Amino acid sequence: MESVSINVQGMSCGHCVSAVEGSVSKLSGVSSVKVDLGANLVEVTFDKEAVSLEKIKAEIEEQGYDVVA
Repeated sequence: MESVSINVQGMSCGHCVSAVEGSVSKLSGVSSVKVDLGANLVEVTFDKEAVSLEKIKAEIEEQGYDVVA
């Protein structure tokens, strides 16, 4: 398992947290997702053999938020 912190802009409320955590957690290979609104971070633990970091970032962007590299 690998854990990463992804800097995400545009999240501001509980709905944002639910949207990101809900969609990313449904990806095969993702074991945990935790949004930290104050720090603009999404902490993700995942199996890099099952899902790529790029796929996780794309899923966050599909929810309408900006991933900052």
